[in-house]
Amino acid sequence: MSELLAGLPAAHRALLTVAPPGVELAAHPMLAQPSDRREFDDGWVFERKLDGVRVLAVCEPDAAQPVRLLSRRGNDLGATYPELVAALAGQGRAHFTVDGEVVALAHGRTDFARLQRRMGLTDPRRARATGIAVTYYLFDLLALDGYRTTALPLRVRKSLLRRALTYREPLRLTTHRNHGGQDLLDQACARGWEGLIAKRAQGRYQPRRSPDWLKLKCARGQEFVIGGYTEPAGGRTGFGALLLGHYAQGRLRYAGKVGTGYTEAVLRRLRAQLDALTSERSPFADPVRERGAHWVRPELVAQVAFTEWTRDGMLRHPRFLGLREDKAAREVVREEPAGR
Repeated sequence: MSELLAGLPAAHRALLTVAPPGVELAAHPMLAQPSDRREFDDGWVFERKLDGVRVLAVCEPDAAQPVRLLSRRGNDLGATYPELVAALAGQGRAHFTVDGEVVALAHGRTDFARLQRRMGLTDPRRARATGIAVTYYLFDLLALDGYRTTALPLRVRKSLLRRALTYREPLRLTTHRNHGGQDLLDQACARGWEGLIAKRAQGRYQPRRSPDWLKLKCARGQEFVIGGYTEPAGGRTGFGALLLGHYAQGRLRYAGKVGTGYTEAVLRRLRAQLDALTSERSPFADPVRERGAHWVRPELVAQVAFTEWTRDGMLRHPRFLGLREDKAAREVVREEPAGR
């Protein structure tokens, strides 16, 4: 047992178990629930909600691939973010598995649209040539030096994570506040953040969506499945709007269309992807009354911001933010904030 783990109190050492292979441990990350809760006691900590891509990193120097970056779906992202692989490989610590978020920053804020220019690239040279710098914010520790740490309280895991690694660009430790609520969320929103993540300070790391982690958002937004598109009008290229839906009881329910938030390059690139998924039938369980609609197989997932849901289940004022590659289409459901 390493000196860092040996220095834990006996009660915490008793919670350590021999870690399985890191890839197996990272296969099921802990997920947060959306929530409208705003009152919290001292049993919670608060992190900045980052608008990027969830990535778990596995470092096993004696493995065929010493450092692996894995998406929520288990896809290998090492070639997409080679500078992160290099930074983790240079840590000088034998084995660890960490959880975090990869972001692209613009003026101190996370910019998902900017990150899109790195996502999906599988050639390290092309990834670097984009000129888009990425930062890996680490917020949890799943294993260290051969031992699983997921049963330890969150505060203990964070303390170990802070001391186990060296933080310099492109690696950063996600800081937290020990007190929060509506005032802290208001401050986050005023800074242009996405919101906060509230976490139970004594909670263990659970491989599922858990009420021990809560998403407190500044504005509404979530993923939607793309089921079709409309033809462009006027001088526009690519397409007019994307037709969106979410799953409910195994059926894709129509949620409206999004026609804003695209650059010319995105319109052209997305149209090529849509053409490759052409389908003769609508994938939606509901009627879609859009003139000249084209249907596609429901495989692409879009991140969309919006102001609210209408009474008939449609999106009000939606805006396209980008495609998500870290979530399967079948996982996309309508997000309903949990009660207070």
